Amino acid sequence: MERRRFLKAAGVAAAGAALARPGVSGAAAKAPPPEPRGLSASGPGERLSLDLGWRFHRGDVAAPVPHTGDQSYASTKAGAAGGAAGLRYDASSWRELDLPHDFVVEGPFEESANVAQGYRPKGVAWYRRTLKLDPADQGKHLELQFDGVATNATVWFNGNVVAHSYSAYSSIYVDITAFARFGEELNAIAVRVDADPLEGWWYEGGGVYRHTWLVKRAPVHLITDGVYAHPRREADGRWTLPVEATVANTGEAVAEAEIEVVLVDPEGRPVTQGRASVSVAPLERSVARLSLEVVQPHLWSIETPTLYQVRTTVRLGAAAVDEAATLCGFRTQRFDPDRGFFLNDKPVKIQGVCIHQDHAGVGIALPDAIIDFRLRRLKALGCNAIRSSHNAPTRELLDAADRLGFLVMDENRLFNTSADYLRMLEWMVRRDRNHPSVILWSVFNEEPLQGRREGYEMVRRMARVVKSLDTTRPVTAAMNGGMFNAVNVSQAVDVVGFNYQISAYDRFHAANPTKPMTSSEDTSAVSTRGEYLSDRKGRHVLTSYDDEAQPWGATHRAAWKAVATRPFVAGAFVWTGFDYRGEPQPFEWPTASSSFGIMDLCGFEKAAFYIHQAQWVKDRPILHLIPHWNWPGREGQKIRVVAMANTETVALILNGKLIGEQKVDPFEMNEWQVAYAPGRLEAVGKTAGRVVAHAVVETTGAPVALRLTPDRIGLAGDGRDAMPVTVEALDAQGRPVPTANLPVAFEITGGRIIGLGNGDANSHEPEKGNARRLYNGLAQVIVQSEAGGAGVLALRAKAPDLKPAETRIAVRADRGPPSAPRPS
Repeated sequence: MERRRFLKAAGVAAAGAALARPGVSGAAAKAPPPEPRGLSASGPGERLSLDLGWRFHRGDVAAPVPHTGDQSYASTKAGAAGGAAGLRYDASSWRELDLPHDFVVEGPFEESANVAQGYRPKGVAWYRRTLKLDPADQGKHLELQFDGVATNATVWFNGNVVAHSYSAYSSIYVDITAFARFGEELNAIAVRVDADPLEGWWYEGGGVYRHTWLVKRAPVHLITDGVYAHPRREADGRWTLPVEATVANTGEAVAEAEIEVVLVDPEGRPVTQGRASVSVAPLERSVARLSLEVVQPHLWSIETPTLYQVRTTVRLGAAAVDEAATLCGFRTQRFDPDRGFFLNDKPVKIQGVCIHQDHAGVGIALPDAIIDFRLRRLKALGCNAIRSSHNAPTRELLDAADRLGFLVMDENRLFNTSADYLRMLEWMVRRDRNHPSVILWSVFNEEPLQGRREGYEMVRRMARVVKSLDTTRPVTAAMNGGMFNAVNVSQAVDVVGFNYQISAYDRFHAANPTKPMTSSEDTSAVSTRGEYLSDRKGRHVLTSYDDEAQPWGATHRAAWKAVATRPFVAGAFVWTGFDYRGEPQPFEWPTASSSFGIMDLCGFEKAAFYIHQAQWVKDRPILHLIPHWNWPGREGQKIRVVAMANTETVALILNGKLIGEQKVDPFEMNEWQVAYAPGRLEAVGKTAGRVVAHAVVETTGAPVALRLTPDRIGLAGDGRDAMPVTVEALDAQGRPVPTANLPVAFEITGGRIIGLGNGDANSHEPEKGNARRLYNGLAQVIVQSEAGGAGVLALRAKAPDLKPAETRIAVRADRGPPSAPRPS
């Protein structure tokens, strides 16, 4: 992610107004000290958050229809948009809110609504915001940025249509320089969102669900996503940092600029620097190129994701007029057709998951801290890779992947080679190519043309676009068939992506021994957290024993074994890391969410979490037991018990009596049939004859109290920071009751509740409000700080006949990113 700061252009006058070119394009590591996220409003330039103080209206607002000749004439002129798009429209009666925002998740469930979208009606909505610009901003380049709007959007600025967007996953960058008003005159931004068009077959929500920004730059400046600085190791072993800096000039005279690049190490010390000159004609762009040699850099890896900072400065004479700071990581990568993936010349099996941007309570409008939370959950799983299925992810996810040490398959949403769609692909590569986490560019997922010449020709053209911008990473496509046809997409990519098709792994490798391959999507097993007996017709629940998979897929155990035992398969991306709304297969109404996740929609572990943890984690002992041990009325009956371990042996003990000891099966796990008796069931894991791990499940009593457990110890008081709080019911001995299903109500001071969930795919409870049932012992409340808040956030929970609970979370003073003032 580009973190831009601006420098005072001493002695450099603005060179004139710009031509407006509206456009749509479409902490594990120690990093250098972060750059300021902007300067004060009095400076010559800033990058300001525009998330605060929007007005929102759900439903369409009809524009006035011209009738007379004069009205028709006037309606066709610049700035003449009417109705809610107009400059002076009064939206004071609309609801006020801050972004990001998903309006669909706030609505009801309706059986008549789209199944794939989770039975949530969508529709049209409007957003409006006003802002004032300082007279000192005249002459600067001014740009609006929408990181993501779902799904189709039209943007007006001061009554002018400035952008149309046809994808929820591509950012919108709008040059508003020529339209801007200064001083006391208000500027008006209006966005009409139509969420009904489908880009995907999963829940896509609706609204301005990613961040928004106002960027002010000098007339001679680095364009957005205009610095490309991705290190390379040369053939002779030397490390270089090639830099391309794209400079624009919105002034009226030719600019002779100098580009200065400084590489800064994780301690904040300059490592090396270089300069290049560039001439930029008025209203044109030019690219400056230079290369820095770097001696023995610290490498970025999954275990030690070391990040460097690249500071790129534009100078006119002695004056620095613009600067951008980007992060980079020094690492090598390659896919070998026989031995799989190598990072820094070391073999790494890709242990990945596919994820959608969707979480309990907030829908697709994830606060940055919830994105971070989800990636930390994946790290605990032993996951080392993420597929951003099936679209470009947020900048914030890639920032977190860089920082935490994940590999990323960065995926294009729409398979289309017309000019508009190729620009979306180009935007994704430009934005993301500096991230060391990104190792693959995926151009599509499961396209019907994948086995035909048309598909081959389309991918050939898309690969050319990618490689014109980045030659350091291979291109792939996620294919679920067609790779044995005479002409097919596998012949146009560098790494072949297999979706499922376990039976084709060996055949394809034998027929194409020089072609690298990976599983780009696999498994599609289904399960319900805390359930151990499937009930497909009644309760719509699925066993957690990893026995159920969709017809095209396989169980977690079988799918991973197929990959792990084949060195030529680079790795896997399990479908999916988390449950998500929509795609409730194999069920329909009232089931509203998927059951594919290794974790549920809240990020609570299913049994699949422990299976993969046992398979993937190598640096510490892992041992877990399922099921819970609360089975009243089944005394003496056999209960299937599964131990998931990465130790050498595992022994099972019930109430002090040894049931048996087994050698650990790293793929299938270990099972016993145990006659149920209340009490304590314990597993003991040994390696080299030494006890290294214990796991215990106990028969609990009835719930008597609640417990609240926050994810972190503190919040930033910036009005943006958020965290999940886990809700549990405890018995008289303080043990969580895994079968508790009871209503809980919440009260909060010093902050706000922005969402609730419990992982129940069949629940139709509101996800906004102050109440939620526990589902199989767990619920989640997402709390957020208030702007300007410092002190304590207190969350209280109560349930009938149970002792209430309270958690107090420290809130530290934090102004957050520089922001445009909230409209008065």
